[in-house]
Amino acid sequence: MAVSQRLEMRQGQSLVMTPQLQQAIKLLQLSNIELAAYCEQELEKNPLLEREEGTPVEAERETPPEPEGPAQPLEAELAREDFSKCADMDASGDDLYDGGEAASPPLPSGPLADWTTVRSSQPFDGDEDLLESTVADGGTLKDHLLDQLTIAALDAERRLICVALIDAIDEAGYLRTDINELSQRLGADRTVVREVLGVLQGFDPVGVGAHDLAECLALQLKDKDRLDPAMQAMLAHLDLVARRDVAQLCHLCGVDANDIADMILEIRALSPKPGLSFSSEPVQPVVPDVIVREGPDGGWFVELNSDTLPRLLVNARYYAKVSSHARDKDSKNYLADCLNSANWLVKSLDQRARTILKVATEIVRQQDGFLTYGVRHLRPLNLRTIADAIGMHESTVSRVTSNKYVSTPRGLFELKYFFTAAINSVNGAEAHSAEAVRDRIREMIEREDAREILSDDRIVNLLTADGVNIARRTVAKYREAMRIPSSVERRRLRSSESPNAGIR
Repeated sequence: MAVSQRLEMRQGQSLVMTPQLQQAIKLLQLSNIELAAYCEQELEKNPLLEREEGTPVEAERETPPEPEGPAQPLEAELAREDFSKCADMDASGDDLYDGGEAASPPLPSGPLADWTTVRSSQPFDGDEDLLESTVADGGTLKDHLLDQLTIAALDAERRLICVALIDAIDEAGYLRTDINELSQRLGADRTVVREVLGVLQGFDPVGVGAHDLAECLALQLKDKDRLDPAMQAMLAHLDLVARRDVAQLCHLCGVDANDIADMILEIRALSPKPGLSFSSEPVQPVVPDVIVREGPDGGWFVELNSDTLPRLLVNARYYAKVSSHARDKDSKNYLADCLNSANWLVKSLDQRARTILKVATEIVRQQDGFLTYGVRHLRPLNLRTIADAIGMHESTVSRVTSNKYVSTPRGLFELKYFFTAAINSVNGAEAHSAEAVRDRIREMIEREDAREILSDDRIVNLLTADGVNIARRTVAKYREAMRIPSSVERRRLRSSESPNAGIR
C-alpha cells in the first residue's frame, strides 16, 4: 500500500475546560474561609481589582470597558448560569484510646455519654494559670517543653538528646520514635537516651513523652502516688476496662468490685492526651453561608450571609487612565488580561452566590418538615432531586453543598446534612430518612429499662411496628456508628452500675 499525503476537513463537537470556567467551578466548592484567601491572592496579583470599602462607590460601579476583540463566549455561558456543562468531566474505633492513637468521636449526650471510653474530666493537675496563659498566648506543646528544658539540669549532650526527643513528640504528647533508632541516629548510648527520656517525662504536662496510653496514664498515676500493683494490672488490661468486665478485673487485680469502681473513676479523671491542651492550630469558628429565618406567616426566609461574601469591584477609572498611557503591545496585552480576569472573577463570585442561594432555597423547601418539627420529619433526599428541581447538574449541587453551612432555628448544619438515604416503609408508604431512623434507635436505647435491654432484633420489631422496613444488620450498623454498645455490653454495664455490684 502506497503512503501518500492528503488534506482532510472534519467537523466535530467537543467540550473544553477553559481556565476561566475551571476557576468558576473551583469557586463553587470553596468554603467561605478558602474563598476569602483566594480573593486575597487575586487582589495582590491583579491591580484592577479592589475591595468595595475605601473607594467611591459611584466610580466603582461604572461598567468597565471591554478590551478590543471578540466577546468572550465563556462569559455568555456563565451568564446563562450553565455551570453544569462541565459536570461530566470530573467525578465528583475502638472503644478505648489505644496507644495514643486518635481519639474516638465523642459520644452523644445523655445516658450514653460515658460508655466504653476512658475520657478526661480535667487536663492535668498542675498550674492552671500557666496552662491558660500558654493557650491564650498561642504557645505550642513544643515551645512549652523547650521552655522547661532551659531550666533543666542537663549537660550539653543530654540537652541535645532532649531536643531530639521533643521534636519526636506529636501534638497529643506521645513519643513517636523508637529509642534504639534515635540513639543510632544521634550516635548516643541507649541508656543515656532512656535517662533523658525519663527527665522529659517529668516535664509538664504530666504524661508527656509516653509511648502508648497505658504508659501515659501510668505516668500521671505515678505523679499522684497511686501507681500500686493493682492499678498496674488494670492498666495492662485497658480493654477489660472498656468492656466494663468487672469480674475479670477483680480476678486480675486481686481486689473487690468496690475497689475496681474507685480505680476506674481515678482513670477517668486522667488525661489520655495531655498535649492537646497546647494545640498549635487555632480553632476556626464555623460561619454560616446561608441564614434561614421563620416568617410571620409560617414560611421560611432564606438569605445569604453577607459577611461571608467577598466584595470585589473592578476599578474602571484606573484601567482607563493606565491604558491611555500604554504604548507597547505587551503592556496593552497585560492590561487586557487583567481586565478580563477581573471581570470574570466578579461575575463568577456573583454567580456563585446566586447558585448557593438557589440550592439552599430548594433544600429548605424540601426539608420544611425538619425545620418545623425536628429530625423525625427529615425526608429522604438526594442530589438528583435538588438538581432536577433547579435545572442543574448533580455535580454542581454537590460542589455547592460541600463545606457550606446553614443557620436555622434548629441549629447550624452543613448543607450535606439534609441529604440522607431512604429506608422503605411497610406496605409501600412514604420512605423514611436514615437520619430520622438513627434518631429513633438512639432514643429507644436511651429510654430502655435496665431490666429489659433491647437487642437489635427487638429494635427491628419495634421499628417494623412503626412502619419502618429495616434489616437487623442495618440497625447494628447505625448503632455502631453512634458509638452505642451492643445489648450484651449494655446489660453488663447496667449490671456493673447496680448497687449490688458496688459501683455506686
